[in-house]
Amino acid sequence: MEYSETSMRIHQLSPLDALASLKSTVAGLSGAEVERRLHEFGRNEVEKVSRGPVWLRFIKEFTSFFSLILWVAAGLAFFAEWSEPGQDMAKVGYDIVTVILVSGLFSFWQEYRVEKTLAALRKLLPQQAQVLRDGKITRVPAEQLVPGDIVHLEQGDNVPADCRLIEAFGARVNNSAVTGESLPKARNAEASSADDLTDSKNVVLAGTSMVTGQAKGVVFATGMHTEFGKIAHLTQTAGEEVSPLRKQIAHLSRLTAILAVAIGLSFFALGWLIGIPFWKAFIFAIGIIVAMVPEGLLPTLTLALVLATQRMAKRKVLIRYLPAVETLGSTTVICTDKTGTLTQNHMMVRRLYLGETFDSTDVVKQQPGLADRYRPFFLTARMCHDLKETESRGKPAFLGDPMEIALVEMAQQLASGLPVYPRLDEIPFDADRMRLSTVHQAPEGPALYCKGAPESVLPLCRHILADGRIEPLGAEVKAGIVQAQDAMAQRGLRVLAFAFRQLSAGYDRGKLEEDLVFAGLTGLEDPPRPEVPEALRKCREAGIKVIMVTGDHPRTAAAIAREIGLVKSDSPTIITGEQLRRFSVIELQLALDAQEIIFARVVADQKMRIVEALRKKQQIVAVTGDGVNDAPALKAAHIGIAMGIAGVDVAKEAADMVLLDDNFASIVNAVEEGRAVFENIRKFLTYVLVHNVAELIPYLGFLLFKIPLALTPVQALSIDMGSDTLTALGLGVERPDPQIMRRPPRPYDERLMNWSLAFRSYLFLGLIEAATAMAAFFMVLHRAGWKYGQTLAARDPVYLQATTACLGAIILMQIVNVFLCRSATRSVLSTGLLGNPLILWGLIPEIGSLLLIAYTPWGNSLLGTAPVGAGVWAFVMPFAAGMVVLEELRKWLARRRLFNPSAAAVSESAQAA
Repeated sequence: MEYSETSMRIHQLSPLDALASLKSTVAGLSGAEVERRLHEFGRNEVEKVSRGPVWLRFIKEFTSFFSLILWVAAGLAFFAEWSEPGQDMAKVGYDIVTVILVSGLFSFWQEYRVEKTLAALRKLLPQQAQVLRDGKITRVPAEQLVPGDIVHLEQGDNVPADCRLIEAFGARVNNSAVTGESLPKARNAEASSADDLTDSKNVVLAGTSMVTGQAKGVVFATGMHTEFGKIAHLTQTAGEEVSPLRKQIAHLSRLTAILAVAIGLSFFALGWLIGIPFWKAFIFAIGIIVAMVPEGLLPTLTLALVLATQRMAKRKVLIRYLPAVETLGSTTVICTDKTGTLTQNHMMVRRLYLGETFDSTDVVKQQPGLADRYRPFFLTARMCHDLKETESRGKPAFLGDPMEIALVEMAQQLASGLPVYPRLDEIPFDADRMRLSTVHQAPEGPALYCKGAPESVLPLCRHILADGRIEPLGAEVKAGIVQAQDAMAQRGLRVLAFAFRQLSAGYDRGKLEEDLVFAGLTGLEDPPRPEVPEALRKCREAGIKVIMVTGDHPRTAAAIAREIGLVKSDSPTIITGEQLRRFSVIELQLALDAQEIIFARVVADQKMRIVEALRKKQQIVAVTGDGVNDAPALKAAHIGIAMGIAGVDVAKEAADMVLLDDNFASIVNAVEEGRAVFENIRKFLTYVLVHNVAELIPYLGFLLFKIPLALTPVQALSIDMGSDTLTALGLGVERPDPQIMRRPPRPYDERLMNWSLAFRSYLFLGLIEAATAMAAFFMVLHRAGWKYGQTLAARDPVYLQATTACLGAIILMQIVNVFLCRSATRSVLSTGLLGNPLILWGLIPEIGSLLLIAYTPWGNSLLGTAPVGAGVWAFVMPFAAGMVVLEELRKWLARRRLFNPSAAAVSESAQAA
């Protein structure tokens, strides 16, 4: 029989037939057969998503499109030096190579450091398993399991492979990591009639865990053949989505390259036509290309993203890939899991139904007498369970079903001093009975305590505990109990009924669960995180749609959604996995237009369908998840968000970021940081492009008007890579605007550099700065008696002082410009001068580099400069003041347009440039 065929129908066979179908026996496999099957079927391990060798990823950091442009610019500089030595172009080439190396190293270091952090969090499949081979139980590494092995599972064990149970005693499993269901499911060994293997009650899946009971199962699928492995394969085959920032940087790189080459070739052709020697015109074309490429943009961008990830880490968000920082800010839809993200992943008792009245736990605390009158109710909660008592940090603790732990904790808190009677007997919980009964030796004699589903327990009851008295259970009272159960269920609570009875010393075990006394109902839930409602409010204000996608029951999902404020209307759209399976692509896209929508009972491939449908609607999608079932959707989304505490390794490997506290509110904090990153990139992009214009104009003047070149290529590069670096980085780490989360997400196709940013950079601030630099250059020449048409040697002291004045003017104007670029609309009086410490610290090396360049022999030799008098700096100051006045006037006009009612539709993001 084929391996895959066995996997498809083994759950429909009896235990003995299941063993026979896998050619195994009740004594397990022999050692020789294990070796043969291990060779045939492979090791029991899930293949990790291949990210390529470290050395290859390291090299890729230096081969992005923008890096390639810089490599070409460096190559041209070296070629120019080879063609015409003595022009300092080799220095330009070496400096550009340094930029590329520094940027690549920073980017690689950040991602490698995060990978090391994740490696410390890895908790995939169990390391050891108890297996029966040759009739003996032994412990073997889990990766050595093969189909046909018989494994023993106990409470607290992780399931190492897909198994068909052949024996089960009170077994319940936690399937949340694979199916997304938050509540434990009962398992037995009987043949199943279910069509789907994952719905069968006699199958336990790799990656799940035993909550209670014991079981013995025969392995029928290992490694990539397990359901766990199949979902991991989906993760590997899901296409990688290019982040919006990568697209924007690629577009900006292409635009910069085209613009630089076009201007360079135009100047080359023009110079050749007007009689400049071929090689000299070519050298100047290279100088123009180098001047037009913003070499400082790449390291500044990289450092800004690195610092943003460090800020996010302080807010419990671990960024795996640097571009994911900005992608968060673009997010328009968040698809979030419920359990552990919106909720605390910790069951709690929320409502009690004692006698014929509802009570909250707080009411019972305030009325100690109530707990005394309903003492049997609390004794049932305390003793009727399958938990293992242990210690944690020196204190008593329990291991097992979270729901049973919540009931024990409730009993201990509300009814102090409860005794624990010795257990005499039990009738285990199973999927058919839907209840658990235990017998204990009470002081009055044996007593039975029972809990389970109300529809299972209530028919066994003939009496009711009412205010401390045992009374007959009439039809009217029973109907009231059913109504109370329905009311709790409508609120999304998990409802359990409690009952008890006193037994005679020689009780009949076959009649234990007869003539019970109904003690009450409990309503449990996984309560919402307290920070979530406020986080959802911020999402609404920010124009971000939040969609709950869960494996839980629709009623539970809707109740939690209403409690946290995700749903406010009376009739939200709720789509189950079964309904979703029948939807066409178009129907799903239309359904996603609903204002409030919840997906419940969904499986892994359906979650990925939802993500893909949202992407087709031009949405920027963020998806949260913790289980292996979430991994394909995490990878398919624009940004995948894995849980750091509850998340499995497959989910973390597929994600772009990891929540260290598993808290939805941390996502909103990260979105705020991401939006600030985009705005800050625009700020330092404006800042960088302004001095690019001031660097270009000297070449234009040299070629068109035959004046001395006011700024040499190596001097231009000193601005790009040296003096401006820290101040530009300061703009990259500006704090988020207080109003940034009250604006809608920017349009999907909005460019990083749009027309308004280009106008402000190139045609407004850039021209002012260029005019200042050229004025300072001519002022020095004029004072030295230079006449138009006069040629100056490259080492002429006057020429060296004039270029120093031009370079110094650009640096001084950039010192002023950095404060102007802190906001595109707010006045410098509003943003202030002291609000960003990094900018202030950046001014020190900027001023220091100016003094070093102008007044030290080393700086003079390196950049071809000469000391200038104080009159040069005094000459520049009025220009700097004029730029402030003109920019303040432009901002005032921009604010008027922004707050004008007729322009209310103009988004703040459109004004940001």
